[in-house]
Amino acid sequence: MKRTILLAAMAMFGFVSNAQTAGSVAQGAGYANQVYYKFSSNASTASIPAASWDIAFLRTSAFSMGIRVNDSRIQTYEVGATSVWPTVDVTQEATWTRLYNSDVEWEVGSLDNGTATYGWGEYNPVTHHVVGSKVFVLKITAGTTSTYKKIKIDDFFAGYTFTYSTWDGSAWTADTTQTVANAASANRFFNYFNLTTNATVEVEPVNTDWDLLFTQYVTDYAGGVDNKYKVTGVLSHPDVQVAQHEQPSGLPANFSPTYGEQINVIGFDWKALNSSFQYTVDSNQAFFVKLANGTVYRLTFNTFVGSSTGVTTFNQQDVTSQLDAAQFENKVSFSVFPNPSVDKKITVLYDGANASAKNMVSVFSLTGAKVFERNLESNGFAQSDINLSNLNAGVYILKFQSGEYSTTKKIVLQ
Repeated sequence: MKRTILLAAMAMFGFVSNAQTAGSVAQGAGYANQVYYKFSSNASTASIPAASWDIAFLRTSAFSMGIRVNDSRIQTYEVGATSVWPTVDVTQEATWTRLYNSDVEWEVGSLDNGTATYGWGEYNPVTHHVVGSKVFVLKITAGTTSTYKKIKIDDFFAGYTFTYSTWDGSAWTADTTQTVANAASANRFFNYFNLTTNATVEVEPVNTDWDLLFTQYVTDYAGGVDNKYKVTGVLSHPDVQVAQHEQPSGLPANFSPTYGEQINVIGFDWKALNSSFQYTVDSNQAFFVKLANGTVYRLTFNTFVGSSTGVTTFNQQDVTSQLDAAQFENKVSFSVFPNPSVDKKITVLYDGANASAKNMVSVFSLTGAKVFERNLESNGFAQSDINLSNLNAGVYILKFQSGEYSTTKKIVLQ
């Protein structure tokens, strides 16, 4: 009887569908810009010239390293040990080893794929620094012109010290050494650097201001590990998970997607170039994008114009409650009321929580900040009264977790 009452409450308060919203992103002619997009605002939060940066340094912690290059226009080569620095010969390009950024995880860039223990360097157990041991050449292409820059990472310890030089057609220019501290560009994943202007560049929005990146990148084309190709597509935020599903008739009943953390799940192959050299889009192919706060958006592409304007159009829809409905029935019954709440006080009602695991309710702002958390009792049918009067009026995401199972609901505080 209690479960029947609970499911009735869920039916009253839980499952309100949101209509599809049309969206678009414009990268410009020749895909000149890389564009960051945020679902909750249905807007591009930053549009940055793709040629504005050359190399990016992971800055998320004092112990996490990652060095990516701008592979929309740069090729990375490993030349040899640091001892060859004075004698790097651009006529020997054919003997160098080509390296690539990972398009599966942000933390692995082309320099991390070098032959040293850490790609570009070795760990010093005395100083706890990673010291550079390899020399690389970056071949930067602009139109039909290519420029060579040799580079070595000298040291990493809460930041990166590196040395580089430019081939002027007959000799290498004087060495330039720079240090980029992890403390720069707060609340972003990478620090970006331009090797021509010798300066850092602000590229990313802050972490909470984007979900997807529309850009060009290099990938294994048509599944061939040795068939690298530059493509135009979509990479996801490090804290986002994505599921892909063919859905010719929309969202199926009792659908529970399987999410992946790979940044290229959306990728590039949702479009194809036909015999008339026009792009076609598979409108039945849906992507479910799960944000860090538990909100799930369904994304379907409509059109892709191509390099003339770089415009992509799509539909996006918040389907959080629709997906959670199936999960409630299969695992744990859960509801929250009243919703909306006029006095900012709510009751969480649940049944079937996992007694052997951690059970918790959390509340997040729409920017992903956790504003409330409470451990819950774990024995059968129960309720928890929550006072959120310290929060501003608005929309929040309430997350209920029982062991490995978690789900979310939007709540409105008035």
